Amino acid sequence: MEIEAEIRWDEQGLVPAIVQDAHTGQVLMLAYMNGEALARTLETGQAWFWSRSRGELWHKGATSGNMQRVVEVRYDCDADALLLRVEPRGPACHTGHTSCFYRRLPGSPEGEAEDDKGQVSNLPLLWAIIQERKAHPKEGSYTCHLLAAGQPEILKKVGEEAVEAIVAAQCEGDARLVSELADLTYHILVLLAARGLSWADVEAELARRFPIAECGM
Repeated sequence: MEIEAEIRWDEQGLVPAIVQDAHTGQVLMLAYMNGEALARTLETGQAWFWSRSRGELWHKGATSGNMQRVVEVRYDCDADALLLRVEPRGPACHTGHTSCFYRRLPGSPEGEAEDDKGQVSNLPLLWAIIQERKAHPKEGSYTCHLLAAGQPEILKKVGEEAVEAIVAAQCEGDARLVSELADLTYHILVLLAARGLSWADVEAELARRFPIAECGM
């Protein structure tokens, strides 16, 4: 059965579509889709919506350039809402914010701290860039150079950065230490990518160790 037949469209033939960054998990925007918008999204791999105000199809980013490559489309248990997991090529919001949900309702509980562009964490974004460089090599990219050089070169850089972090901790200020740790983190992520692993594997190992840590071991 075609997916369009699975969806419970409203009386206008529309369904709300939540758009989420596939790498960071951040909710980017809410829009609406009709059958044609969903069909074009599935066909092209880019986000299409239905503009209720203009009464026409809307190709996200066609004017601004801030397109969204669709990684996956899901629908909820009632089949009356869609979830688009995307790789955004720029801000989702017309204001220039990463997410349209950049304002907090006064009086509501405060959640995780965000900057004025709605950015939550740079680590998933850095990982996404490394994965993009691995899948689509780009001339002049340092990441691509490391991946092409192979594990020996990557290990050499990890070792160098680890030593520089130690020296910074012993002999230099906090700013220098943070800078060296950022360099070390980047090279560790490149090593994981080269081995076909991810930061999620590291987090899984930390989770496995957590009960031991709770016992003081």
